Amino acid sequence: MASPYETVIACVDELTDDTVRSMADLYLQHYDGSSDALFRQDLAEKDQAILLYSAQQLVGFTTLKVFQHAWQQGPIRIVYSGDTIVSPAHWGQQKLAFAWIAQIGRIKRQAPHLPLYWFLLVKGHRTFKYLTVFGKSFFPHWAQDRSDLQPLAEQLAREKFGALYNAGTGIVEFPQSRGHLCDALAQASAEELGKPATRFFLARNPGYRRGHELVCLCELDLSNMMPLTARIFGHALADPVGT
Repeated sequence: MASPYETVIACVDELTDDTVRSMADLYLQHYDGSSDALFRQDLAEKDQAILLYSAQQLVGFTTLKVFQHAWQQGPIRIVYSGDTIVSPAHWGQQKLAFAWIAQIGRIKRQAPHLPLYWFLLVKGHRTFKYLTVFGKSFFPHWAQDRSDLQPLAEQLAREKFGALYNAGTGIVEFPQSRGHLCDALAQASAEELGKPATRFFLARNPGYRRGHELVCLCELDLSNMMPLTARIFGHALADPVGT
């Protein structure tokens, strides 16, 4: 059976005005403390958008920026995630996540000899949970010690956010929210509270409902990927089409 969803990968500077408006509308329906101007500012700082459609209607998206960074003995590459939202009516679909993984595989293929890391600020427990779908381990983690990733995570956070980054907590503490989940989406259900990832996120970032964001870093390498993620990533890594 054909999927009812379609994904489109687009360069941010090639998005039409109507698409950007639809993205902003969708985002602002589900995030408080933001604005059209703040959304567009974040979008303008990214390179690519992955758009999720159902029946030709935009129902979700994520954005990202790829850049090279000097670290220790040589260069590395960073995938920096921006604003992300899926309409609650379409939770459960995996099309957007699979498209993201495949795109990361293509990005890795551009420079396969350089280490690749996923740098993201997490605004909610559901986004944090997705880290467990992608990676076997990441920083910070409730059960695995990936303190080897902490220095890089802290350097990236300091360079991007300066004094707003609190190294003691690992949180970017905006004095005024630049976007936080609306109350209906921020509340964790009893089922979600039964999951260690959810409890860990809520304990590490108690100010998430005020717009505080947890700095996270995940190594994007086949050896650190969950089996399904590794298959999608590996297929895109080996496929020359679209690179």
